[in-house]
Amino acid sequence: MLYQFNEMQRYALMPLRIGAQFQSQLLRSPFNPFAETAQARTLAAACELFSDTTQYHGKPDFGLHETVIDGKAVPVAEQILLRKPFGQLKHFKREINRKDPKVLMVAPMSGHFATLLRGTVETMLPDHDIYITDWRDASAVPLYEGGFDLDDYIDYVREFISILGPETHVMAVCQPGVPVLAAIALMAEDEDPNAPATVTLMGSPIDTRRHPTVPCDLAMDHSLEWFERTVIHNVPLGYPGAFRRVYPGFLQLGGFVSMNLERHMDAHLKQFEHLVEGDGDNADKHRQFYAEYNAVMDLSAEFYLQTIETVFQKQSLAKGEMMYRGDRLVDTTKITKTALMTVEGELDDISGPGQTVAAHDLCTNLPKEKREHYEQKGVGHYGVFNGSKFSKFIAPRIGKFMRKHGK
Repeated sequence: MLYQFNEMQRYALMPLRIGAQFQSQLLRSPFNPFAETAQARTLAAACELFSDTTQYHGKPDFGLHETVIDGKAVPVAEQILLRKPFGQLKHFKREINRKDPKVLMVAPMSGHFATLLRGTVETMLPDHDIYITDWRDASAVPLYEGGFDLDDYIDYVREFISILGPETHVMAVCQPGVPVLAAIALMAEDEDPNAPATVTLMGSPIDTRRHPTVPCDLAMDHSLEWFERTVIHNVPLGYPGAFRRVYPGFLQLGGFVSMNLERHMDAHLKQFEHLVEGDGDNADKHRQFYAEYNAVMDLSAEFYLQTIETVFQKQSLAKGEMMYRGDRLVDTTKITKTALMTVEGELDDISGPGQTVAAHDLCTNLPKEKREHYEQKGVGHYGVFNGSKFSKFIAPRIGKFMRKHGK
């Protein structure tokens, strides 16, 4: 009933949010003689903040319509190369005749939409041909489309890589690290001619025994049955995926916020101050950030539970015990040609330092000259793939690595 209660609450708040918007506009109206008083500005700011924080956010747009190459603006068009029930392969096609490294960004399926990597795509677009896994909200997938688990995720990754061909460079951001490395190991063992040239793992939980963080401890402190009983719910009527068992996005968002509650409270307090002061630029930046942060998607129950068990409770890949489809061992020692780069953030509180670099210990037959590791000082989890330090330090290193090992 929790999912249904959340829906009832959202609809119940709608008239209050609309009323708050109207009140804010009335208080700020140039025809209001009291608009510039401290009391009016404060009350208007409170109404506006209430409206913003109770706003429902659906899937955002990437909104990347152009990039700058050699000082010139180049149009960018989004193209869908392949549609599948739980995700699609999207291409950011640049209107320019130029051969740059072909990059498949595997976005995390851990609550947020692939647009979480908007800044990552934007940074790398000028010098790379970018493709991305655009995952779908499980509540939008009808039951007749079947289920989706960790093995299906691996299959999707393999299929997307195969479509792009052997010159592909794969970037796995956070959660996809384990399934991406598993997919490449299976391709290597099968001597698949489309095995990628390189793979870059960024802030990924390859071995959660190293520097365990709050999410790791949570997974270890509770049984799989506890997770199934506590966080798995059925999608209510009114959605295409009605009755599908999911880990709801609103629960995930609650978990994200609770991990850094004080920081989020401070951010909203500063937003209130910006609104009172009439600082529109900073207020808009806050809205843009939280419009993305609060846009979350449901995960299929089988994918979420299998990930909890395989990645966080059993550390199956790190121990050399991960099974694909229940009867095939994922053998990372088979990776001998796909160059490997790992990237970590010094202050990462989601995938702690040491968890990602562990991938090198698993690929024992990969030559030393095909390996690279980089730790960025002064950044947390988000800074590993976005922000000024990503643009200035991390992205150029990844680009150099890809060109060095390109086919």
